[in-house]
Amino acid sequence: MSWLNPGDNMRLFRHLTLYMALALGANAAFAADVATLEALRADSLKRLVVHSEPRPVSDAEFFLENDGGTATLTDYQGKIVLLNFWATWCAPCRKEMPQIAELQEEFGGEDFEVLTIATGRNSPAGIVKFFEENGITGLPRHTDPKQALARNMAVIGLPITVLINREGEEVARLLGDAEWNSDSAKAIIKEMIATH
Repeated sequence: MSWLNPGDNMRLFRHLTLYMALALGANAAFAADVATLEALRADSLKRLVVHSEPRPVSDAEFFLENDGGTATLTDYQGKIVLLNFWATWCAPCRKEMPQIAELQEEFGGEDFEVLTIATGRNSPAGIVKFFEENGITGLPRHTDPKQALARNMAVIGLPITVLINREGEEVARLLGDAEWNSDSAKAIIKEMIATH
């Protein structure tokens, strides 16, 4: 014996059918997005791993620059985020950071933001020196001194760059440095802004 009357059963069936259709359509749409992003990868961006399904990100706090308090990645929902984990001692980070700054300069605003997070032991003076020596002015100097965010995000080496969609989900990841000012990188960011 059903606890719903026949009219309720039919309504429930219609809602479930609609929900399944929407879910399948969303999966198909994301699969198309994956194929598009993968096709845009070239040169050093070939190592960008585009996930078959978006993945949740950590809710661990990190410290905002200049003792600005703390934040979490959910504070950036609604924007496409390029999240870069780095350290002052990391030679590949030194190479790619000016290129990442170019992305922020070109695309930064309501739809896109670069978050740079120095993870581990990085003194505030060392971070400032790193930015000055590399001519970086337009990027944040956030920190994750106890590596809580880095651990929760499975950061296994530096640099690691993570692309996050507007819903606050990880859609791609690259271990190591890349040519972030390349045509390929810019095309990927443009595509994410347009479709994610």
